[in-house]
Amino acid sequence: MMLRKLTSRPSALTNVVRSLLTPHAAHARAPTRLAAPMTSAMISSSATPVSRVATAQARPTSRRGVAAARRSTRAFAASGGSFPAGDMRPHAELAVSSSPVTEDAANAAAADMVVFSVCEEDCAKLAADDAVFEGIAPGLGALIKELVDEKEFKGKAGSTAFTRVPKATGLPFRHVGLVGVGDPAKTATSPEVWIGFGREAAKAAREAKCSSLYLRKYWMGDTAETFRTKAASIVLGAHLGSSADLRFKSKPEPSTLKTVTVSSPADADAASVAAALAEGAATAAGVTLTKQLVAAPPNVVTPTALAETATAIAAAFPETMSVKILEEAECRAMGMGAYLGVAEASDEPPKFIHLTYTPLGSENASSLKKVAVVGKGLTFDSGGYNIKAGAGSMIEMMKFDMGGAGATLGAARTVAELAPKGVQAHFIVASCENMIGSRGLRPGDILTASNGKTIEVNNTDAEGRLTLADAIVYAEKTAGAEKIVDVATLTGAIIVGLGPEVAGMFTPDDELAASLDNASKSAGEPFWRMPVRESYWKACGMESDYADMKNTGSRGGGAITAALFLQKYVEKDTTKWAHLDIAGPVWDDKKGGATGFGAATLAKWIEGQGSE
Repeated sequence: MMLRKLTSRPSALTNVVRSLLTPHAAHARAPTRLAAPMTSAMISSSATPVSRVATAQARPTSRRGVAAARRSTRAFAASGGSFPAGDMRPHAELAVSSSPVTEDAANAAAADMVVFSVCEEDCAKLAADDAVFEGIAPGLGALIKELVDEKEFKGKAGSTAFTRVPKATGLPFRHVGLVGVGDPAKTATSPEVWIGFGREAAKAAREAKCSSLYLRKYWMGDTAETFRTKAASIVLGAHLGSSADLRFKSKPEPSTLKTVTVSSPADADAASVAAALAEGAATAAGVTLTKQLVAAPPNVVTPTALAETATAIAAAFPETMSVKILEEAECRAMGMGAYLGVAEASDEPPKFIHLTYTPLGSENASSLKKVAVVGKGLTFDSGGYNIKAGAGSMIEMMKFDMGGAGATLGAARTVAELAPKGVQAHFIVASCENMIGSRGLRPGDILTASNGKTIEVNNTDAEGRLTLADAIVYAEKTAGAEKIVDVATLTGAIIVGLGPEVAGMFTPDDELAASLDNASKSAGEPFWRMPVRESYWKACGMESDYADMKNTGSRGGGAITAALFLQKYVEKDTTKWAHLDIAGPVWDDKKGGATGFGAATLAKWIEGQGSE
């Protein structure tokens, strides 16, 4: 402050000080800004009539003029190769098929590893001469019994036991394993359990460097519909466990696992099983894309990288997907002051992403259900001037603050492949970074959102809701969505309340809550409905003396007041809205980091909207 006062004096000292304070010419703030260059992905996408990318005519130029080049510089490895943000077809080299249980012996003989799912009840009855195992390969029952006794395997859900098959047994496969599925009365149709079966089996096969895997349910008495549900989950898990994220290793070892065969009941309907396999594979592609985006460092997954990912999805499915990328100038013209206020301090240009799915053959779009998923897209959150500092701040993990955007784009990837009828889905992300700088958002600033509401910013680390506010307004007014679900790693308060495995669901609408609950249960992703208590708005200090509202309130009820804040940006009484706070389950160190949470639930929900 002292130095800035000195600059007002006309002296030689003034000139010296001014030269120290003035930014370098290359980074000086200029009155106009040039349009950001289109990436190669955008250019190839714009060549497709249906898959289009819209950019602003001109965006203000400043130090952001070098953002695209510097982003590339930061994203380059020492070897000179650049890291990918995410893969559109992450499991392209894995072939998953199904075969009737009558072909057990042949399927097992052709595999490097055979893995069985076993419940607690069946595990307690296993004997060396077990008919199921002996029917697959003589001597297998004795080996399984020995494995169960040695590992004290009880069939508990998620428990595993694997062993290498001794050559002396004469068995045709090299490895065998068991995965517990728990109490059948509780887990008979639980997607989490059957996803776990496929995932743990494929992971073990990959780590043992096997090229082929045979998955066999010990009990095969399912009805056709029950087996279809289980098969989709097993296939999803097998895809997820078949590969590890090695993008940032200098010498990655490719997965050796190439084929997975899933046993099916002898009387299973072939078309139904094929549909289950396709559903599992499509869901896996979306979940894996979400995992990759969330796991990647913030110098790789920038707002530009998220925009490129959306563009790649549209390019991969041009008949049903279209994309529009709004640059800063266009967002400014639409009055998105809350969103741009957060983005202001970063050299990375903000990217407002609008990806749209429209079913093939939908000439009359007005007859379609219109829904929107709005994902929080903070590719890095420093906290701003309310900086994340000290032990437990998790600033080094703030790459996952775009977990909502990752889930949104992952859901879009799955929906694009499954192509549900009767619904038009809008996937919206207001992406940016929350950084610190002379142009940055300050505590006490008042912002004006695109619906005219004013916000007193009393904490710059409560930035995600500011970006979501303008995105929700856009979803309702511009996209015309009748139902809006926003998804975000929004509050630490939700982790305090629900822990690391369960996400929070906020909505005043019982029907919407029920549809989301059904989708989450089908996806195997746990949510818990939280209260949207209007009295907390005043009681928890969200009212402002100077603006329409503050962006944070008191410490108590923080997850609830965050939801109440977002609800203020849904204007029509007829628009149904829900908020999903996934801050807890978005990351799990015990499961390898990024989980891909949310993508499957959102895809299931959208699919369900078309069939209502």
